[in-house]
Amino acid sequence: MGSTGTALRELRGAQKSSKGVSLYSRYVNRPAGRLLAAGAYQMGLTPNQVTLISAAFTFTAIAAVALLEPSWWLGAAVYGGLAIGFAFDSADGQLARLTGRGGPDGEWLDHVVDCAKMILVHSAVLISFHRFDGLPGEGWLLLPLGFLFVAVLTFCAGLLREQLGKAAARAAPAADGAAAPVSRVRAVALLPADYGVFCLVFLLVGAPGAFRAGYAVLAAVHALFLVAFLVKWFRELKALRAG
Repeated sequence: MGSTGTALRELRGAQKSSKGVSLYSRYVNRPAGRLLAAGAYQMGLTPNQVTLISAAFTFTAIAAVALLEPSWWLGAAVYGGLAIGFAFDSADGQLARLTGRGGPDGEWLDHVVDCAKMILVHSAVLISFHRFDGLPGEGWLLLPLGFLFVAVLTFCAGLLREQLGKAAARAAPAADGAAAPVSRVRAVALLPADYGVFCLVFLLVGAPGAFRAGYAVLAAVHALFLVAFLVKWFRELKALRAG
């Protein structure tokens, strides 16, 4: 087993494409995941074990949202748990590419954890609103449900787009030409839809009104992104059929 420095150098060459990735994931989460992957490699951990570590941080933070009264210290702790869990979520795939120990089971486990995370985080906000927030009206309880719908539909539709696109690519002859360059403008535009940016809103948990406002703004932005993504993905899949 090589040194941590050697592992980091190898990981830099084993990164996924930056196409369609926001600046946060590219410059914050992936580098953090790379450090965690190098440490996990030195400890002899498997990618699936790293996925479970990610789940432990994430689900502990989510449980705290539902069970504990909102406060500034809770918001900081929840953000820390979610952000660390997200970094480990990046580390498992990087470790799999470094060691060649990835497989369908690991990809399946990673997607299951991601889906559970999306369902539970908005469910926890709903529970917190009901138990602690003193909402100005019961209609606010619909906000986490709407955000939950948007998040799960985006996840499922995006996953299907990826899998159907891979199937079509295997069936079609290889195309010539270089890959399209990564757009920095697109990377900036995608920031509001990045899970790492979403986690930041929990820093406002100590001020319930500010948290509700920030959460509502993100819900609206994610809904707009969902519409744009659905149109884009449908057109891409239709073009694959025509090709």
